[in-house]
Formats: sequence, C-alpha cells, structure tokens
Amino acid sequence: QVQLVESGGGLVQPGGSLRLSCAASRTIDSIDFMGWYRQAPGKQREFVAFITGGNITNYGDSVKGRFTISRGSAKTVDLQMNSLKPEDTAVYYCMYNSRYWGLGTQVTVSS
Repeated sequence: QVQLVESGGGLVQPGGSLRLSCAASRTIDSIDFMGWYRQAPGKQREFVAFITGGNITNYGDSVKGRFTISRGSAKTVDLQMNSLKPEDTAVYYCMYNSRYWGLGTQVTVSS
C-alpha cells in the first residue's frame, strides 16, 4: 500500500529544463526501486529512468545524457530534464516497484 505524489510538470520551450519530483508514502528501501515512464499521444508507454534504493540508475536510450534521476530523500525521487525537445512532450508517470503508479504529470515542450 503506497501512494505517489508527483510535481514539477509544465510547459517549457525547446532546449529548456524541468525538474519532476515523486514522493512516496513509504521509505524506499535498498530492495525497492522507483522510476519514471512517459506516454505521448498515439504511442506506447516508454521507459525513461529508474533508481534503486541503493542508488543504482538506468535510463532509456532516448533520454541518456539529458535526464538525470536521483534520490531527493528516503521517500522522494527526482528527474532533472535538460535540453528538452518537442519529442519529450508526454504524460510522465512515477512508478514504485513496478506495482504502483502516480496519476501522471503533463510535460509540454513547445515554442
């Protein structure tokens, strides 16, 4: 039983940056992991990044070098998004242990 609260979505120009945050209702243990997925209109849900309780990270190919996932606290994970492109426009979902999902936050990259 865990709830996720997302924040940080919005509108940004191409080349700009946004920082998303996801707060879980329980402590992220070393065996747990949290991540971000996104879904654009007409496309399948796409893996963005994940981080384990031990701070092991992984990224999708489309965001490597531009996005950084990190632990903000024992219950929080952040996603720093730099050099944003229009193709990054999507609803971004926070995920916990492949079982729990946030409601999603809209990221729109447009001039």
